[in-house]
This record gives sequence, structure tokens and C-alpha cells, in this order.
Amino acid sequence: MAIEPKEDRIHLAQGRQHNWLVIILLLLVGLLLFSEAKDWLHDLYYEKAEPRTITARGALAEDEQSTITLFKMVSPSVVFITSFAQQSDFFSFRALEIPQGAGSGIIWDENGYIVTNYHVMMNSQRARVTLSDGSVRTGLLVGTEPDKDIAVLKIEAPRSLLPPIPLGTSEKLEVGQKVYAIGNPFGFDQTLTTGIISGLGREIMAATRRPIEGVIQTDAAINPGNSGGPLLDSAGRVIGVNTAILSPSGAYAGIGFAVPIDAINRVVPQIIRTGAAVKPGFGISIAQDQITRRLGLEGVLILEVMEGSAAERAGLRPTTRDENGQIVPGDIIVGIDGRQVKGTGDLFKILDSHDVGDTLQLDIQRHSEGRIKVEIRLQAL
Repeated sequence: MAIEPKEDRIHLAQGRQHNWLVIILLLLVGLLLFSEAKDWLHDLYYEKAEPRTITARGALAEDEQSTITLFKMVSPSVVFITSFAQQSDFFSFRALEIPQGAGSGIIWDENGYIVTNYHVMMNSQRARVTLSDGSVRTGLLVGTEPDKDIAVLKIEAPRSLLPPIPLGTSEKLEVGQKVYAIGNPFGFDQTLTTGIISGLGREIMAATRRPIEGVIQTDAAINPGNSGGPLLDSAGRVIGVNTAILSPSGAYAGIGFAVPIDAINRVVPQIIRTGAAVKPGFGISIAQDQITRRLGLEGVLILEVMEGSAAERAGLRPTTRDENGQIVPGDIIVGIDGRQVKGTGDLFKILDSHDVGDTLQLDIQRHSEGRIKVEIRLQAL
């Protein structure tokens, strides 16, 4: 039997003593930490904690109450619209309806006519219309006026679900007036935002590249999905239909636009009666501005004169070619009733301020005769 050397036994005993000392120290540190943690935890938690007493709020401010009343009054007249476009299935070649766009709309009358933006319904004939009570109806396209970004739908629903929106006027608005926008931004239905009229008489371009005049500018938050919803005055009357925002990102940036309600009120009854807006015109086709400028000309160049049109009766001349095949410019409209016409935008602005049957005096630059005056009576287009 081997006997451990005396020195090894001494080192082993010392090592065991050291281990016990470490264990004892750790236990003491643990007890000390536990004692401190117990006091700390006692301060952290409170066993008798109860819900706090609610501070009395008092009556709502007068302007808050007015806003709430306005929303409750008008919101049932605002709908959520999802438009559909037809697309052929790749495998079965069947026509499928694919959701295409979303926006808002206003109930025009108790017959189920809904007004929204043309760009919400572009390339669509049918839409899903969600009413304020959550019920869903099928909306059929009645007609559009792309030059004003307006479309009209028709739904079938009980009259009790079709409260017409109160109608105001855009004629006597003032910068600084309070306005309210109700719509469905990003699909969040029945959303209310507030602001003021920031500017009047603005001009934006329609999808047809024709200018829409007299547009209302507002700082009320208008986001994708608000299109087609109402812009309201403080009396809850619709003064415009929200149509566009000016933003580098596509989200709200403080500048929104609404088509004035007076223009809409002229167009919508026409669409309801016939499916289309009645627009005054001459019965001509005109050159694009860049083509006119390329020819070194200024004004509106007439390319064609329609047979039997007001332009033909007035003796306006189209663009033709001579016996050598050279282009002979037609009449160029350079003024109307004393107002200068530098391009198509000027022409459209003047026509928008007139009705079918009005008589205008045109200033014409004619290729062979110089400046002449021609009287013409506007026809329906």
C-alpha cells in the first residue's frame, strides 16, 4: 500500500480549507445580496395598488362639439369605393374582376347616385360600394367627365341608407376658412381630418391633360383613399370633392386639392340624364402645343373642321396640303372675346366658362389674310 508523502498531505488539506473558505464567502455574499434585493423589491412593488380615480373632464369645448356634430351629420353620406377591372385568367381565359383602385364617394341623392373621382373609376365599369352601416352594394358606372375628374355610379339601396350630402357653394369661399375632409385614407373608413382653405383659384391637370380651374387648396390631411370624398365647410356643406395631393412621396405633405362643387353641380345632372357631360365647343380638332411651337406659331392651330359643325358654319379653315405636298397651316385661334389665347390651356379655360349656345368672337390668324375676326356659336360636343 502506497503512502502519500507528508508534503502532499499538507497541500491537500490546505486546498480543502481554501475551497471551504470560498464557499462560505459566496454564501455570505448571497445572503447579503438577498437581504438588499428584498428591501429593493419591497420598494418596487406595492400590494395595495388600485386603479386611479378618473379626473372629471367637464363639457367639451364648443368647437370640439361642433366638429363632432358635423361628423355625425355628414359621415353617413360618405362611402368607400373599390373599383374593379376585368382581366383574363392565364389558364382558363375566363374574364376575372380584379380590384384596381380605392377611394371615397359622396351620396348625391336618394336615388342611389354616387359621385367620386374619375381616376378612382378609370378603366372600370363596376365597383364595390361600402355604406356607412357596413353594408356592401354593387355600383355601376353611369358616366364620367374626365376633364373635371368626376365619375357617377348608381347603387340600389333603401332610401334610409342614402342620405344626400348637404350641398354648399364654392363661389364665396375665403382663404382661412375652416374645412373638414371625410374619406377612407389607406382603407381606414370614415376618417375625419381638419384644416383651412390655404388657397383659391388653383389649377391642376386632369387625366386628359386639360386644366381644371378654380381648384380649392387645403392643408386638411388628404391621403390616398381620400379621393372622391367631400371637402366640407363649417356648416357641414360640401364645397369641393377631394381629388389630388402635391407630394414627392405620394403621402400627405400639407397640400391637397379639391374640385369646386359649383363645377361638379353643373356636370353631375348632365351625366345622370344622358351618361355624359355636355361640353361646349367649336367642332374642331386642334394641334398639340409643342407641334404649334415647332412650326414657329403661337395660338391654337386648327387641324380639322368637322362636317356640319359650328366651326364649318363660321367658315373656319383646317390645315391642308398644297399641290406640292407642303403643309398649309389652318386658322390659328389667337384670342377669344378680347382674351389672348397662347395655347390649348387658354382655350380650354375660356370654353369652361361658357355654355352651349353662347356666341363668341374669335381672333383668327389666317395664312393668306392675316388677322381677322370670326363670330361663332358654341355647340354641344
